[in-house]
Amino acid sequence: MADQFASDDMIISNDLSFRRKKSGYNNFAGYLFIMPWLLGFIFYTVLPMGMSLYYACTDYNILSAPVWVGLNNFKAIFTNDPRFWQSLKVTFTYVLYAVPLRLLCALFLAMLFSQKRKLVGLYRTIYYIPSLIGGSVAVAVMWRQLFGVYGALNSALIAGGLRDSGFGWITHPKTALLSLIVLAAWQFGSPMLIFLAGIKQIPAALYEVAAIDGANRWQTFFKITLPMLSPVLFFNLIMQIINNFMMFTQAFVITGGQPFDRTLLYILYLYLRGFSYNQMGYACALAWILLFVVGVITVMIFKSSPYWVYYEAKED
Repeated sequence: MADQFASDDMIISNDLSFRRKKSGYNNFAGYLFIMPWLLGFIFYTVLPMGMSLYYACTDYNILSAPVWVGLNNFKAIFTNDPRFWQSLKVTFTYVLYAVPLRLLCALFLAMLFSQKRKLVGLYRTIYYIPSLIGGSVAVAVMWRQLFGVYGALNSALIAGGLRDSGFGWITHPKTALLSLIVLAAWQFGSPMLIFLAGIKQIPAALYEVAAIDGANRWQTFFKITLPMLSPVLFFNLIMQIINNFMMFTQAFVITGGQPFDRTLLYILYLYLRGFSYNQMGYACALAWILLFVVGVITVMIFKSSPYWVYYEAKED
């Protein structure tokens, strides 16, 4: 009997040893597969962020060694930099209008393209193209020409008798930011595809029951489609807010922050401080402030999500 127990213990011990070796092998294989991403994350994200945080506390002009100044950069930003507050104001105004417009256009077209029509796949591709090329310099130059004094927009208005002469849409203080907002709303392809994927996942039985109960299109949209799309809307909202806070190319090429800093978006101001004025330490401090602002906004949206985001499977 003792020999049998000893034999059983040996079998269990060997089995545990085999499982540990197998588990260790699986872990090694897993780390080996993620090693390219892990190395990229460390060397291209973690280390640059650490260096940026260090430079944010230094006086660094790229050409000479950084000099430690502590929190002086942050103090100067908040107490002695009116352009910082102007860029923050312009950026919040831009995000406040650009994000809802882009999401509304994306949702409207997603609803339209979710229907079974001829060539609907081709139309989806065509409407997605602006998102592929929208952040390019070529599109920014085209937009600058379109909204220029002698651009196509003014030519159409003059031909229609709505204006007697050209109007500088991108040079007038009241309309310069509007031209950038319209460009942002035009780039709705990515959220449109995400909305479209979400619409495809809504069970058709819900619409059939609503039709039997006599619900009209608006009731169906607000009672079924929108609640079922709320997780997708939540994702799109977060991503669009982050992307629009980092908008740079369009403002840099189209307006350069002018006129009178009315289009001085935050990232553009950060770029000017870092590369035009050679104040890289100051620019790094601006970058960390932006990270904090976007992080706070993201946390607030996450905290509010239980009140408007619907999930089919919720834990009690």
